[in-house]
Amino acid sequence: MFRRLGTPVIGLIENMSTYICPNCGHEAHLFGHGGVGQAAQALGLPYLGELPLDLEVRLAGDAGTPVAAGAGAAAQAYAGLAAQLIASGAV
Repeated sequence: MFRRLGTPVIGLIENMSTYICPNCGHEAHLFGHGGVGQAAQALGLPYLGELPLDLEVRLAGDAGTPVAAGAGAAAQAYAGLAAQLIASGAV
């Protein structure tokens, strides 16, 4: 769709990639895992990283403070994504 519309695509991100249980620490891949990396390769696009499914993302958004401005695993995931964008020269 984006190519058809001529919209530039910087890369692909696997959103809601993993869920880590806050009680036991078990990591689950609720929606599968790795498909976005394969799609990026097939489309010739950079794979920029993964973002977790994390309640803190919604809570921070509802509070008007981006989760990336805080600390913890979700903030680190967003920081990693930002680092990838900077390293690629996209931003």
